[in-house]
Amino acid sequence: MLKYKISGPPTQQRPYEARTGKSFETRLRFVIKEEINKTRKKDGWLFNWKTEYLVPGHQVYKLTIENDDEIQGLISIEPIKNQQYIEMHLIEVAPSNFGSGKRFSGVAGNLVAFACKTSFDMGFDGFVAFTAKTKLINHYIQTLGAQPIYNRDRMGIFTPEAKKLVNSYYKSYFDVR
Repeated sequence: MLKYKISGPPTQQRPYEARTGKSFETRLRFVIKEEINKTRKKDGWLFNWKTEYLVPGHQVYKLTIENDDEIQGLISIEPIKNQQYIEMHLIEVAPSNFGSGKRFSGVAGNLVAFACKTSFDMGFDGFVAFTAKTKLINHYIQTLGAQPIYNRDRMGIFTPEAKKLVNSYYKSYFDVR
């Protein structure tokens, strides 16, 4: 179980309660089957997390507020050990954190920082790769420091940008390395 703080309103890109700016302790943990079964399209989730959860090698994590089991966001990652990077298959904020009436801001950035941190933890120098939806490519370039690789929709987050993201959410991570 991983812990970090959602805080805000930020000078750095960090999640916070959109309405009040109040910060909360949060946790990142593996999601379990019973929780995945509650992430339905009819409830506003865009991706089929039940299918993603069953894919061999994919690790699905949830972000929750401390002492609250409500999922604020999900991420599916896979370590590609022979090429030394983390593949980010899916990422999604909870329906309550999407749009102008969102409860928490910055959840997606926090999940991406977790993927980068996992890459550093595994000795992959923070490298994360993913396939972007075309309309979000510029957003990923501007907010995550991602760069197009191989073709227009294939993107990577390299060591310098990964360090910036990890430093934004895990303040003392590089102090002990």
